[in-house]
Amino acid sequence: MEKLGCVVLAAGNARRFGENKLASALRGRSLILRALEAIPAECFDTVVVVTQYPEIMRLAKEFHFAAVCNQEPHLGLSHSIALGLTGLRDCDGAAFVVADQPLLRRDSVAALTALWRAHPDKIAALGHNGVRGNPCLFPARLFGELMALTGDRGGSSVIRCHEEDLILLDVPAEELTDVDTPQALEALKQSD
Repeated sequence: MEKLGCVVLAAGNARRFGENKLASALRGRSLILRALEAIPAECFDTVVVVTQYPEIMRLAKEFHFAAVCNQEPHLGLSHSIALGLTGLRDCDGAAFVVADQPLLRRDSVAALTALWRAHPDKIAALGHNGVRGNPCLFPARLFGELMALTGDRGGSSVIRCHEEDLILLDVPAEELTDVDTPQALEALKQSD
C-alpha cells in the first residue's frame, strides 16, 4: 500500500486577522485544535505540523504528530510547504491541510485519502459543486514542483499546471470555509 503523509499548514502570520487566528476559538475549541482533530492519523504514515508558534508545536506533539518550526514565515506559504515535504520524501503522496478550516470533518479527510489511494497518480482535493477547496493530496511525482514554489504561492499553482489530473470529492460548502478575518470567524459563530 502507498505510503501517505500529511502536512498541516499552521505557520501563517494572519495579517488580515491581526493576531494568531489559530488560537481563536469556535464553540469552545481553538481553530488549531479543531484542525488537528480533523486529521485521521490512522490514514497517514506521517503527519507533520509546520508552525512558527511554540504552543502549536506543543499541541502537535500531544497528538503524536511531528512538529517543524518555521522560523521564516515571512518567506510565505511555499516555505511551509517545503519544510513539511522535507519530512515526507519517502512518501508516495502528501496531503496538505490548512489549519483555518474549523468545520472540516475528519470523515471527509479520511474519504479523501481513500479516493486518492484508488487513483494514486492523480491530485485529489475536497470541493463543492465542482469548485476545488482544501485539503489537497498530491502524488510524489509532483513533490519537485511543490518544493520549487517561491513566495506566498501554494499548491494551486501546481494544480493549474495539471488540471487534467485533478479529481474532486464533493463535501458540504461549510467544510471548505476558511477563517481569514475576525469577521469571518464571527459569521461562523452566528451561523450556529
